[in-house]
Amino acid sequence: MTRLLSIAVLALGLMAPAAGALAHHGWSWTTGGNIDLTGMIKTVRLGNPHGILKVDVEGEEWTAEVGQPWRNRRAGLKKGDLAEGVEIRVIGEPAADMSEKRVKVERLFLGKREYVLYPERD
Repeated sequence: MTRLLSIAVLALGLMAPAAGALAHHGWSWTTGGNIDLTGMIKTVRLGNPHGILKVDVEGEEWTAEVGQPWRNRRAGLKKGDLAEGVEIRVIGEPAADMSEKRVKVERLFLGKREYVLYPERD
């Protein structure tokens, strides 16, 4: 019985970090509704676990979380599309705490071209 309990505790301990990572990178921090923002990209950091854009929206800096590299490519984005000085329109779920000025991008527009990052969220 003691050995079984030890194995169960070890298994739970190994799963805990993964659960924390999923909670952080999931949708739990968002509102469930969508907002639509247009602004100028100030900074870009693309890569894993997801890309981060700092976007100037009418003088306020917003953090726009775009997809992982594979998700951005699947949506049709190419290297250099998301760059400083590019005007972008994003539609996505904002943080539940609107003072964070953070949005998880579901769709984005560069000019008239639409890029769908999360089609399963529509």
